Amino acid sequence: MVAVTGIRAAGGVAWRPSAEGVQVCLVHRPRYGDWSLPKGKLEPGEHPLLAAVREVAEESDVRGVPQVRLPSARYRSEGQPKVVDYWSMRAVAEGGFQPGTEVDDVRWLAVDEAIRLVSYPHDAEVLAAFAALPPVTGTVALVRHAHAGKRATWSGPDIGRPLDAEGWAQAHLLAGLVALIRPQRLLSASARRCVQTLDPTAALLDLPIEICGDLDEPQPGQQPDERILATAARLLELGGTDGRAAVCSQGKVLPGALERLTGRADKDFTTPKGGGWLLAFTADRLLAADRL
Repeated sequence: MVAVTGIRAAGGVAWRPSAEGVQVCLVHRPRYGDWSLPKGKLEPGEHPLLAAVREVAEESDVRGVPQVRLPSARYRSEGQPKVVDYWSMRAVAEGGFQPGTEVDDVRWLAVDEAIRLVSYPHDAEVLAAFAALPPVTGTVALVRHAHAGKRATWSGPDIGRPLDAEGWAQAHLLAGLVALIRPQRLLSASARRCVQTLDPTAALLDLPIEICGDLDEPQPGQQPDERILATAARLLELGGTDGRAAVCSQGKVLPGALERLTGRADKDFTTPKGGGWLLAFTADRLLAADRL
């Protein structure tokens, strides 16, 4: 995310399949007399992705699952610079929309129709970027385990090193973000700190945590490249199953696995403890990797 001053907002291109192809959601705001993508301002301290899903639900009564980060819109509003972050979101539920003072109408349209109807060029640009995406076959929230103290101060086997107080706080924050993609599976490396990082998510979603050795960092005598290849292969498998998963792995394999999946040796994939990525896959390749 780019640090900005001024107004921060977030929203989404909510989409659903139809007999004629993909339809996207636009909202009409009577205050401005415009048609636009659903969006709204961030609450203090709120993560943009949380705000995007919340605002789409509040304005259009659509529950969306975020998939791919789209271009941000930058313009001036109320005399201040404004940045709106957007994600594509598959609509998984729709309530009974009731017209209100902020939004009095919602329309589902083909993308080309939506581009012609929106009132602002920046919305048309975001829709055009969405239209250029191939179909998403799977979404993975990939996180590195949260803070677990220092290896040197832990007297037992390193695989048993637990989260500390800071790590548990990170794990609870991560749960709210990970839950946004509505994962159907939770997979963790063998280390205790990895499993514990997903514990709050498992409790929130009532899902079991599957232990997966393919996500472990190299052990003494193992080739690092072997572990990186195994992690990348498992992520690719999860992304090609037309499903959603949350995965917790370790710092020695994540950068290499992401570099291999993206083919981008020039990009920094270092992931801080308690940090992560939103991965979107199309068929047999990684489509997008965006930092959480």
